[in-house]
Amino acid sequence: MRTPRNSPFRPGSDTVPEVWAGRTEQLNDWSTVLRPRLTGGIEERGRTILGEPGLGKSTLVRRIAQSAQEHGDWVTKQIRIPLNSDPLKAVSAAVLDLADQAGLSASRNRKVQDLLKRVRTVSVKGTSISLDRAEGPEPHTALTDLLLEVGNEARKAEVAVLIHIDEVQNISDQQALSQLLVALGDAITHQELVAIPGGKQRMVFPIAVYLTGLPEFSENANSNHGATFTRRFNTVTLSPISDADLLLALQPFIRDGWPVIDDSGNPGAVRMSQDAAELVVKLCYGEPFLFQLLGYRTWLAGKDDRIEVEDVERGWDAMSDEATRHVEKVLDSLPKKEREFIETMAEMDPSDWTLTKIAQRAGYAGASAAGATARRLDTSRGIISRGKRYSFRHRAIEAYLTTGWPFEVTVNGPASSSS
Repeated sequence: MRTPRNSPFRPGSDTVPEVWAGRTEQLNDWSTVLRPRLTGGIEERGRTILGEPGLGKSTLVRRIAQSAQEHGDWVTKQIRIPLNSDPLKAVSAAVLDLADQAGLSASRNRKVQDLLKRVRTVSVKGTSISLDRAEGPEPHTALTDLLLEVGNEARKAEVAVLIHIDEVQNISDQQALSQLLVALGDAITHQELVAIPGGKQRMVFPIAVYLTGLPEFSENANSNHGATFTRRFNTVTLSPISDADLLLALQPFIRDGWPVIDDSGNPGAVRMSQDAAELVVKLCYGEPFLFQLLGYRTWLAGKDDRIEVEDVERGWDAMSDEATRHVEKVLDSLPKKEREFIETMAEMDPSDWTLTKIAQRAGYAGASAAGATARRLDTSRGIISRGKRYSFRHRAIEAYLTTGWPFEVTVNGPASSSS
């Protein structure tokens, strides 16, 4: 009954898993706020969704893009930016695809054809063509102008345009980042005088931009582009998913069974015991990547139509090394001061988790000297939560640093000081 081919779990960022957990606020933001306002001609900021590895940033926006496509909206592919690459090249290529969806390639308008030619050149040469002004407008200006042509066609077709740019923290060239943000920002804030019943009204085109990446992008963009970036993009830092949302995602298994077709084409359903579902949730600590990976490994731990605690334990044994690497990847990416701060915090009794005591234990001159580090770990990275008493928001890091997780676990799940 259970085979690798019919598993509904997808550990990875390139596909949208069938077993979806949480992120209701961000999904509703698209369906009830962003899309309705944009298609109504009302200005809305772009969305920047950041977070540590494994929190499902890219998958979340692919889910939103999937929903948009189901409504007939024009959606780019996931534009992943490699390290030290020219972002305008990749984005220009994606906008050319949007232009095809909008039917602009067949346009006889000379201005549109000149824009298409210019942006095709940008998609090949990138920002380097700005050295040759004889070829036409600056690359980012041409990109904005073509986006506006696409947006105008989308308005006529009563659909939205969704652009998703991933791994934005890899844009290290400040000039390239500035040109990209200006091009996208100018497109989403541009207003046109549009004829409506009873007169004319200034309206924006229905262009939505999602940027996804690691938390350091926000600090980089804000420090170099300040108010302009903040004015044009709303930034959200993802936290782990709540246990309640993870358990809710597994309810179809518990209640009716998950419908499957086996390799012989026979229909059936795979059920999961309540205890098994609760163990999955406890082991994952709200990490979407670990949730999907454990679900997949658990699925492969047996072949019948019933998932029990023993299946979960076998699945966890098969992936505990990968769970370790997942958390260590996050820790290794932290600047030295930030890692030392949370390691110091983990060595202390939770009742002593105040800024003053953590700073004193870590060797700071005073609480104010550690304040900037604590603030970044909270607001930029979402690893801790500040307050009268500090706590860990990234519960897998807490478990890794304060317990024997992921290797020393029981049926009741690993203990955590914040649980």
